[in-house]
Amino acid sequence: MLLALSKYDSTIEELRWAAALPASRFPLNYDSEEPFAILLPHLAPHKGCVVVLRLRALAELEAGQAEPALADVSVALRVAEKIRSEPFLISHLVCIAVLAITEQALWEGLAKHRWTDAQLSELDHQLATPDFVADYQRAMRAENAWQAASMDFLRHHPNQWRDLFEAGPPNLPDLTGRLIPSGWFYQNELRSSKFILEQFLPIGDVRQQMISPTLVKQADEALRTMRVTPYSSLCRMFLPGLVNSPRKFAWAQAAVNLARTACALERHRLAHGKYPETLDALAPQFIAKVPPDPIGGQPLHYRLTDDGHFILYSVGLNEKDDGGTESLTKGGSVDLDNGDWVRRYPDMPKL
Repeated sequence: MLLALSKYDSTIEELRWAAALPASRFPLNYDSEEPFAILLPHLAPHKGCVVVLRLRALAELEAGQAEPALADVSVALRVAEKIRSEPFLISHLVCIAVLAITEQALWEGLAKHRWTDAQLSELDHQLATPDFVADYQRAMRAENAWQAASMDFLRHHPNQWRDLFEAGPPNLPDLTGRLIPSGWFYQNELRSSKFILEQFLPIGDVRQQMISPTLVKQADEALRTMRVTPYSSLCRMFLPGLVNSPRKFAWAQAAVNLARTACALERHRLAHGKYPETLDALAPQFIAKVPPDPIGGQPLHYRLTDDGHFILYSVGLNEKDDGGTESLTKGGSVDLDNGDWVRRYPDMPKL
């Protein structure tokens, strides 16, 4: 596998060098007059590149080459950092996808006891950087600005309605757009902005590092019951795309907190030959502070198993301790609304 992947060595080294530059970023055109025309062609290749890095890291771990594996995991995490400052929700969602991809290599190294204490300390240092609760706030504020700019653009360019509505007679969208009073656009901008600021934004508490499931449900319900009027029709068109975002950011922050805690647990095992009875034994020697569950802010749930391993989990968005039991969708991925978000050591996390 490493031989087959060696054809990417020079490309990965170039990427490693660029990712190490503190101010490096992807060259996007933010000056486009059309908000819809700010292309993001780097996101799909970005994700594909991380898949290759994960595959190579897994092969290196299997070959007992933990240091190169750590280097590849580090590149994946650094490349993700380069798009976190982008003012687009989709960029942040790609960061979350990159975390899910990269996490497999980290956990496989833990399951097979491949990482050294120094490597685990370095992984903890890198995982401490992402703040998905703050990213959620940033993404919602950016989405607020983007939606207002999009509605304003449609007000000035009614011919663009054809791109929004593919069905119907070919001239109807243009005619519809030209007949809509400007005040309707302004009212939709106002309602959209108020909904984001009053319903979506409070879901993430940066100071407490928490995502509120109660507010997630309230926002869902408020959007579902929003009356369809000329003053809200564009809101009903744009806002539903934001509904699942808080769930994904909450999962990402929980995944980071679980991974950092697991690194500290492995460091404890390396030092003492076994895992601790409670998470209280980890700080400050193996981690400065054990991160909390971003759902509710309580400690993560942890217990030893009879075979000498452990179960570590967040209660998830149902805010209920299900005893470390996951709920899966029909496709086999984690159901974010039901069950716990579990890391059952040494099993790999489900993506």
